This record gives sequence, structure tokens and C-alpha cells, in this order.
Amino acid sequence: MSNQGLIIEERSRDIGDFLVGRLIPFRKKRMVGPFIFIDHMGPTTIKKGHYMDVDQHPHIGLSTLTYMLDGELMHKDSIGTHQRISPGSVNWMVAGKGVTHTERTPNDLRDGSEFIAHGYQIWVALPKELEDIAPEFHHINASDLPSWKDKETTFRLIAGTGYGKTSPLPVHSELFMIEIKSKTAYELEIKGQLRGEIGICIVKGAIVACNDRIEKGNMLVSKTEDSCAITLEPNTHILLFGGIPFPEERHIYWNFVSTSKDKIETAKQRWKNHEFPIVKGDDTYVPLPEIGF
Repeated sequence: MSNQGLIIEERSRDIGDFLVGRLIPFRKKRMVGPFIFIDHMGPTTIKKGHYMDVDQHPHIGLSTLTYMLDGELMHKDSIGTHQRISPGSVNWMVAGKGVTHTERTPNDLRDGSEFIAHGYQIWVALPKELEDIAPEFHHINASDLPSWKDKETTFRLIAGTGYGKTSPLPVHSELFMIEIKSKTAYELEIKGQLRGEIGICIVKGAIVACNDRIEKGNMLVSKTEDSCAITLEPNTHILLFGGIPFPEERHIYWNFVSTSKDKIETAKQRWKNHEFPIVKGDDTYVPLPEIGF
């Protein structure tokens, strides 16, 4: 890649029956704007005996953004939320000072039939002064997200502000996340449309940037103010995300993110001692790993 950016290859790992691709954090790039973690889930065939069951686990200091491309999940958390998520809608959980949650295949889909599950689990770090706020949960339907079309290319603004539009998702910092799908070759205009660092996650197809062709399963990281021309090849699907970086470093251990190592150590002990709030009616417990990342 040119000196304007960095290409990150998706690194696959198994979690039970699922293959997950980790994009960030990466050793050369820990964050993109306020985005600190992106996992690519699937695409995986869900079938009898192979349902998605992410047991009860904690978070602090961040917001989780779940975005499904195919399939559905049921989210439950310790503040009482029961929310099903379908493709194109957004689940946004603000962990703040501490929350626990589960994500599972909905009960009515556990009937032996098969379907594809495909989506992204994303963490956005909270500003330092908001790391200890009370937990919140927000769900935005796909129909309520700003969407538009330019030629044969469609746009959906999932979070934040971009291209003169603002998503109704209540974010806590200056950021953006946009889904773009092209039917024909399309030159993507970024300059003046987005602020801060930018990540381009290639879900399907390929893009050409700075004379390099980058295919699906990779992510391009650059700065919007000096980004080169980007062309989407026909039938390409990408996610743009990023924003203004925070001035402070973020520490990460397992599901805990903070500007303070002491807060992370406290959270680790709270989880070990079963002192976090719990999801009502759920007695599962994911132990604290010995190595946090």
C-alpha cells in the first residue's frame, strides 16, 4: 500500500461452531478513530445443534454495535433489555461503568431449519469523561436509518455523521459507519464528506485504492484528509467507519476498555467475584481468560 494507508488482512479464529475474523485491534493499528474492536461473524450456516450461543459476559468503557447482514440474534442484558436484531437494524449497548449480556439464536429459529448468520460485532470506546456512565441500550430499525442512492450505488448511514446526514443512533463521539453496495463500478468520493481516520472493510468484491486492488476479507485504513481515489468494482459491498481519534490511549483486556489500567484491574476482580449485574434468568458465566487479548 502507499504511504497513505495500511492494509489489514482478516485473521480467522474459531469460537465453537463459528469462524470469526478479527480486523482490529491490529499490532500496527490499535484503533480507527474511536473504533477499537471489529469482529466479522460468518457467514455461517446455522442448523440444528449448531446455534449461536454467546453466554453471559461483561463490558466496561465502551459501546457495542451489532450489525447483521444475514440472520437474526436475540440480545439480553443486565439492564433488562430483550431485543431481537434482524438484518439492517442496529443494536447499540452502552456499557459505561459495567453491564453483562448474552447473544443467542432466537428460540423460534431453533426448529432444525437452516439459515445463514453473517454480521459484525463492533466496539466503540467511550470518551474518557463518559467511561463510567450508567449502561444504556438502543435499537434502531433499518427503516429509520438514513439511506440514499447515487447512480447504481446504495448508501446506508448506520452510525454518526457523514455525507451531510446524521444517524438517529445516540453516539457519544464524532464518528461514522456507512454501508455501501455497488452494482456497477463506482468512484467513491470521501474528501469533504467524512472527518477523522477512516477504515474500509471489504465485505464482498474488491476496491482499487492508490493503484492497489484490495479484495474482500481485508481492511484499508487511511486518513480522510489525504486519502487517494477509491473505486468500487461492480457488485462490491463495503463498510466505511472511523472518526476523530481520542487524545488518550485506550487499554484493552478481554471485554474491558478504559483509559485507566486500574479500572480494568478492578473490573477483572469484579467479574471474578461475581459482582457485576447479571442477565435476569440466565445463570451462564464466561470465566475471565488468563490472557486478555
